[in-house]
Amino acid sequence: MKQILTDISEIVGPGGLLQGEDVSSRSDFWPPLGGCQAAAIVRPRSTAEVSAVMKICHGAGQPVVTHGGLTGLVGGARANKDEIVLSLERMQKIEPVDSVNRTLTVEAGAPLQRVQEAAAEGGLLFPLDLGARGSCSIGGNISTNAGGNSVIRYGMMREQVLGIEAVLADGTVISSLKGVLKNNTGYDLKQLFIGSEGTLGIVTRAVLRLRPAPSSCNTALVAVADFERLGRLLRSVDSAFGGTLSAFEVMWNDFYTTVTGDGSAHGLPLAQQHPFYVLIESTGGDQAADKTRFENTLAATLEDGLIADAVIAQSRQQRQDLWAIRDDIEGLNRKMFPPIVFDVSLGIPEMAGYVEDVRARLAARWPDSRMVVFGHLGDGNIHLVITLGTLSADAVHALEAIVYGELGRRDGVISAEHGIGLDKRAYLGHSRSAEEIALMKTLKRAMDPKGILNPGKIFDMEPAS
Repeated sequence: MKQILTDISEIVGPGGLLQGEDVSSRSDFWPPLGGCQAAAIVRPRSTAEVSAVMKICHGAGQPVVTHGGLTGLVGGARANKDEIVLSLERMQKIEPVDSVNRTLTVEAGAPLQRVQEAAAEGGLLFPLDLGARGSCSIGGNISTNAGGNSVIRYGMMREQVLGIEAVLADGTVISSLKGVLKNNTGYDLKQLFIGSEGTLGIVTRAVLRLRPAPSSCNTALVAVADFERLGRLLRSVDSAFGGTLSAFEVMWNDFYTTVTGDGSAHGLPLAQQHPFYVLIESTGGDQAADKTRFENTLAATLEDGLIADAVIAQSRQQRQDLWAIRDDIEGLNRKMFPPIVFDVSLGIPEMAGYVEDVRARLAARWPDSRMVVFGHLGDGNIHLVITLGTLSADAVHALEAIVYGELGRRDGVISAEHGIGLDKRAYLGHSRSAEEIALMKTLKRAMDPKGILNPGKIFDMEPAS
């Protein structure tokens, strides 16, 4: 290990290699509490340096764990004392917007929010958006195929990526940074890296697809009396807005009341007695017409009994205040400490029964437990935040058996956005067939025969026969 680090230090230069307390004071999970166990943290400044580092590690069979913004929730960035962390935090360059092709080329360490701002400065929109926008990195977004608040209109991260540069386990650089929408020249190799959680290669740069910046944005928080009306409301507004619905974020009563509390942090835009709350947002190109259509649509849903109450944002600040309720995950986790977080996906008709069955089994097993529910209902993704008052392994495993067991009975998916990492690998079979997992392992062996990239993430690899 000593020789490996010496060789790496010569590549990355001063400040490029961290050891000792500079490593242990950092975290490799969220929320960041320190305690990274890695032997060292390597911080390259370029794809060439990443490549050179990986050649050394591959030659020595040295395991490497990639770090991005460290906002993941499934242990995908966790490293042990025998592993080296390769952090992309110093690779944050953002090239000028190509306004004609509507693309933006960025390094993988660039934070999502800076990419959004760069697109906006060029008069365009990068539509991926999530609460961790200020911390999460583009490379991490790509590696986990991030979703977020606008999937209902723009799709997952996969739909925002036109080209990728990545470094393989042996240091080979695969560079396909073409900024074209149509490219049917053989295998679409970038898809191997999107969502593979750093197990097949390290994404270092990407060409991102930008969209026209909307000139109108209308946002409302509405209250809904029951789940059946939620489904009808989604169909109604999606149809009425004519393809401009960009967010349909649902908060169960337990989430809304927990986050808003006594109103001191976020106010109380709507009373706290309603079963469901929905953030509805529509963006378009005609401010006056879009505003009229938005208000008329909500008025019609109120008249039809689909919503019980509503507040429409009248300014950018009011819009931000409404979104702050939905995005206050840090505040939520403080109130639910210690939180156990689940990110699942299932058919909308199954959601109400699923949540109630999980809640009933929780209450039977842990009478003092609490659970709050929220999510991107428009794309079938909900989040459960549960506190049992303990994080003991036995309790967490028993809880996972309940959450994933009820999900399996409804043909659901154990991870909608956050990936598998270490924490969900034992349950991968709930969502993927044995044949699918076998094919994943075949790809892993082909691209990383020594198994040094993010070892143990997604699944365990059996020794080659």
